[in-house]
Amino acid sequence: MLTHHPPQQITKGQNEKLTITFVTDGVESAVEKARAAAGEKDVTVVGGANTSQQIIKAGLFDEIQIGIIPVLFGDGLRFFERISNENIDLELVSILESPSRIDIRFRVVKL
Repeated sequence: MLTHHPPQQITKGQNEKLTITFVTDGVESAVEKARAAAGEKDVTVVGGANTSQQIIKAGLFDEIQIGIIPVLFGDGLRFFERISNENIDLELVSILESPSRIDIRFRVVKL
């Protein structure tokens, strides 16, 4: 888990089958540790706009899934606001619609 301040206590839900590692030295380190722990399996990063922007800027993603939920907030960080003008080509993988949300998944096109 990427954080500035790891908790002093064991995280709720952590047990012999679920361990949580707190990483304080940036997204690159967090993704590296997650990939090492996952082995051949996929790594999924769940986070807000700031974490997502850092992952995108570092070029550490192969796919991106965006969940659109019909709730409007007056404030907050826009998801793509701090992304450079560098072109990132995306290919649509899937759209999943439900009454409460729409999830759009894209694959990064490697040139």
